[in-house]
Parts: sequence; C-alpha cells; structure tokens
Amino acid sequence: MIRMIATASAVAFVVYSCKGKLAEAESINLEETPYQTVDSMFVVHTENGHMKMRMEAPLLERYKNDTLTYELFPEGFAVYGYTEDEMLETEIVSDNARHRQYTDGRETWEAFGNVVVRNLIKQEVMETDTLYWDQKNERIYTHCYVRMYSPDGFMQGYGMEADERARERILYNQFNSYGIIVKDTTQVMIDSVNFIGPLLKK
Repeated sequence: MIRMIATASAVAFVVYSCKGKLAEAESINLEETPYQTVDSMFVVHTENGHMKMRMEAPLLERYKNDTLTYELFPEGFAVYGYTEDEMLETEIVSDNARHRQYTDGRETWEAFGNVVVRNLIKQEVMETDTLYWDQKNERIYTHCYVRMYSPDGFMQGYGMEADERARERILYNQFNSYGIIVKDTTQVMIDSVNFIGPLLKK
C-alpha cells in the first residue's frame, strides 16, 4: 500500500513538472528569440582573390519571422574596407548593428550607437549616432547629427552621404564649421596603419 502511494506521488510530480515546463515553453515568443547565435564572428569578403572587406563582431543573433530574416550585433560591430592594393583604408565601428533580409530580396544594414567612420589614408574621422549602408549602390548615409575631423579642419551638420570607403563625402545642413587656411608645407603625413618601414632602434 505504501509502495502504491509512493508511485502515485512520483507520477503526479512528473505530470506537474511537465505541465510547468509546457507552460513556460508556450510563453516564449519565437519571433523574439534568436534561432541561431554566433560567438566571435569573423567574415572576410574577397573579389578575384583580393581582400575587399572584413567584418567582426563579438556576438551575432539571427531572428526570423514571416516577412524577413534579420541579424543583430548587440555587443558591437566593426567593418574594415581595403583598397584595390589591399591596404586598410576604412574602419567603421559601432555599439550595435542590424542587418535585415526581406523575402522580396531587399537588404538593409544599419549601425547605431557611437558610430565612428575613419578613413585611415586621408586621416579623416566622422562621428554620428546612426549610419545606413546601401550595399547595392556602395553608399553610406545618415540623417542624424554628424561631426567630421580632418587635417583640413572641423565640420558639423545634419545629414551625410558618402561612398562606402568614405573617400568623398557630402555634409548637409552645416553650421559652426571651420577650416585650416595656413598649413605647414613641410609636414609629412604617415599612414601608421599600413606603413611598413625600418625598425627603430631602442
């Protein structure tokens, strides 16, 4: 009799436990839960055997619903662009990023949160809060406040558009900007990232 009571109690406990887990599973919104996560993402894009771009992120999360698949980079994101001679030219870093892929074939890239764009060869830096990348047309742009620093001076405004290497850029709605008129003509600018030279004596 005691054995039967113990068995009945065990069955009741298992059923109760399963009901608890089922209720917990039913409460999960699958559209808000990543179906795949990738730690320490590292992607290299090459064309004809030459390095064109690389992407890095500590964490990638993939989500999916009826109309689109999207990826989030909640712990930061970095993109590095290279010249035709495989010199590192452009660096884009941000606190967060989002990549959307729609069922009709469209794609959008968005970096947000302390976005910094550096053209290392021209020694120019752009800072903004949100940046969009039109991968098809190889353009980057924003409608937000932008600060630009360069050897030629300082500019700020609302809205910016540039090629994806940040070689040529247009700043809209400028205000309180200034330029450096007189320069030291003997000054030598060195690309410290790509520079390869003799080792200095210690």
